[in-house]
Amino acid sequence: MEALRHVSGTAIPFGRKNVDTDVVIPAHWLKTITREGLGRGAFEAVRKEPGNVFEDPKYARAPILIAGDNFGCGSSREHAAWALLDMGVTCVIAPSFSDIFSGNAFKNGILTVALPQAAIDRLMEVAKTDPIDVDLETQSVTTRFQDRFTFDIDPFRKHCLLEGLDEVGLTLTRQDAIGAYETRSRAELPFLAHGIA
Repeated sequence: MEALRHVSGTAIPFGRKNVDTDVVIPAHWLKTITREGLGRGAFEAVRKEPGNVFEDPKYARAPILIAGDNFGCGSSREHAAWALLDMGVTCVIAPSFSDIFSGNAFKNGILTVALPQAAIDRLMEVAKTDPIDVDLETQSVTTRFQDRFTFDIDPFRKHCLLEGLDEVGLTLTRQDAIGAYETRSRAELPFLAHGIA
């Protein structure tokens, strides 16, 4: 997982409420054995609507998605986070998120930022013409127009995102302690190590 400190640039002003993970990536895309290419299926039904933001070239590969309340509700499919990443999205800003989606996003290096609806409304307007900046270190979302919105984030999640640590990476930071434990346990409990090289 790549470290995430700042996310700056174009933001997709989607804004729709109660977008479930089946809207983010429909079920027929789940047959793949790889994460690559899922961005093509992201928001497939929405892309069929005339004038939708996902087909507007100015939002192609935008790193930020602005959504409505309860984003990512529905099933627990991790493919929703994978599809967003494949689209180029590394930050989603919304008033609230499904707990499961928020967890899947975090585990895949996507920052979820919860802001009040008034802030979302303002960012939706700004996103139509100007870039948005999200700073994880200062926990703030800013615009060129002096808008500044602060957000809360769990300190553990913040640390992992800043350092680019997924579950495997986090475990590897304790490699010395794990090795010391293994050495000690072989000496103290040799019967457990039977057959282990």
